[in-house]
Amino acid sequence: MKIIKADIYSVNFPLKEPFIISYASYPSMAAIIVRCETDDGIVGYGEAVPDEHVTGEQVDAAFEILKNVLVPQIINESPFDIEHIHYKMDAAISCNPAAKAAIDIACYDLMGKATGQPVYNLIGGRAHDNLQYPKVLSIEAPEIMAEKAKKAVAQGFSSLKLKVGLDDAALDIARIYAVREAVGEEMPIRIDVNQGWKTVGLAVQTINHLEGVNLTWIEQPIRMGDIRGLAEVRRKVSTPIMADESVQTMEDLLEIIRLDAADYINIKLMKAGGIFPAVQMAKAAEAAGIIAQIGSMVESSIGSAAGYHAVMSRKNIQTAELTGPLLFSEEIGNLHFELPYVKLSGKPGLGIDVNTDQLEKLATKSAKVKG
Repeated sequence: MKIIKADIYSVNFPLKEPFIISYASYPSMAAIIVRCETDDGIVGYGEAVPDEHVTGEQVDAAFEILKNVLVPQIINESPFDIEHIHYKMDAAISCNPAAKAAIDIACYDLMGKATGQPVYNLIGGRAHDNLQYPKVLSIEAPEIMAEKAKKAVAQGFSSLKLKVGLDDAALDIARIYAVREAVGEEMPIRIDVNQGWKTVGLAVQTINHLEGVNLTWIEQPIRMGDIRGLAEVRRKVSTPIMADESVQTMEDLLEIIRLDAADYINIKLMKAGGIFPAVQMAKAAEAAGIIAQIGSMVESSIGSAAGYHAVMSRKNIQTAELTGPLLFSEEIGNLHFELPYVKLSGKPGLGIDVNTDQLEKLATKSAKVKG
């Protein structure tokens, strides 16, 4: 079984409403879809969601790297040789994890379809009975976020994630207190700062103002890369700390372990380079006693399904928040959400159907690569 050709699509997924976080506001989400085909006619799909603020990748550049560098590396290779494929990609070009994730995900989709197994059975089997997802609220005025939080509780969501860190910490505190007051003391709330509080001093000061809010964790309060600073924040506060942008590679994770810098880590397939390295990182975190989450870069059903398969396969991956398909006004897949659960179909591969007509409609450009 060999991969003989691939189609690459640059697409733009329209959002129902702007997605606002500390470093950007998105009216739509750009992504790259890779369709790989084998010599026996099996088709597998992968997805890249580049983010110049996190992985350093820009969508047009990632498209060209996939077309000219990475996809040629896998032509005439077996998708089952996934470690070899990652070595080839890493030898061809450093970094570019989201682009590599697209190929990795497509390979797992092919492997699953070839064996008649869902992807999670290829990487550990079912470690969870069900998979839940939170309601993610982007940054808005305190009263608006509070009202949306109340609506989410009424809809049946079992947890909330609040984006903060856009303007000033005092307003973030007001946002968080407003939501807590609106939903009561029992509703789990997690906070994602996306580096917005920047410095250790401001982060510690702000978190100390939030100690009475009963937060599940605070995610990436300071600038990415400052793992020593993250460790200092963790030592000085009692609310658990999650590392996100600061943990992209296995080397980052080992430094977080060495410095005891986080209670949780947020693994994203787009940061790690796909399912294969993400599962490796989850295993390393488990050995160190750190709980993992699979997070979102606002992927479609393709990338989101891949993330949920990784969650399903590992006991130490205890949470996920891949809600991209729920945010889009137009999509290309059929990952099934049944609030507050996501339902993996159990079908071979990623277990989703891709609407090729919709893919062509949303594509802004495409390319073909053959052997």
